[in-house]
Amino acid sequence: MRCRRPAIRAVDAAQPFDMEAQASDLLDRRGRLKIAIIGFGNFGQFLAQTFARQGHTLLAHSRTDHSAAAASLGASFFSDPNDLCEQHPDVVLLSTSILSTATVLRALPIQRLRRNTLFAEVLSVKEFPKNLLLKHLPPDFDILCTHPMFGPESGKDGWAGLPLVYEKVRIGDYGDRAERCKRFLDIFEREGCRMVEMSCAEHDASAAETQFLTHTVGRLLSLLDLKSTQIDTKGYEALLKLVQNTGSDSFELYNGLFMYNKNSTELLERLDMAFNSLKKDLFGKLHDVLRKQLFEDSAGN
Repeated sequence: MRCRRPAIRAVDAAQPFDMEAQASDLLDRRGRLKIAIIGFGNFGQFLAQTFARQGHTLLAHSRTDHSAAAASLGASFFSDPNDLCEQHPDVVLLSTSILSTATVLRALPIQRLRRNTLFAEVLSVKEFPKNLLLKHLPPDFDILCTHPMFGPESGKDGWAGLPLVYEKVRIGDYGDRAERCKRFLDIFEREGCRMVEMSCAEHDASAAETQFLTHTVGRLLSLLDLKSTQIDTKGYEALLKLVQNTGSDSFELYNGLFMYNKNSTELLERLDMAFNSLKKDLFGKLHDVLRKQLFEDSAGN
């Protein structure tokens, strides 16, 4: 009988650890979300890689057949949005182009979703999708506007230190709705993103300079067909890098930054005025030099 007691004590001692492991696993599972990505192009797939690595369940829908890409990430691809919505995702994430967002949202059978589904979006402009979602979604649906200020190129080595801008437009304060929003934002925080909470209006005012201006200068330089030389300076190398980075984005994105951010029009006008002012200063100095040379030559003769 003596030989059995240690075994009994060992089992008893192991039970608390088993319960702790089960509780930890339950907490981990509760932290996972079922995320439906609408618009499974390059950026949607880029986000999905991290979502999948963190253990979230992924659903995907796109006009183009990206079923192979979805399968490689462990996501379920649905060509019919009705079938996707019937899976009752916790979060519907819009990762469409700016220009197609309204059409995609109107075609989404939201009546097949749970009434308090969280809608999030990752567009490069913010006031436009905010107003669109408020207009088309029933009041029971939660709305979170976000903008990861990075992409497949700048975020390829990790998201640490990169900014994630967000506004909690409409998040219910009852049930687990606030917690669900927090869990979605935690995806980015866990990756080390710099979390920046600001209004959509503030974002667009700043983004006109940080994004639209950058894209405009990059596209303008690309029209010059600049080439690398044997005597490139660091500044010139930075310009070539800018052309490369902005050139990898579609004109549709650039056009969206202009059309759907009212601040971009004013910035383009300011840029045009600044360029004309700079040309005026340069040609003014040139005319002064030419006049001086003409009069000096005349006096010398």
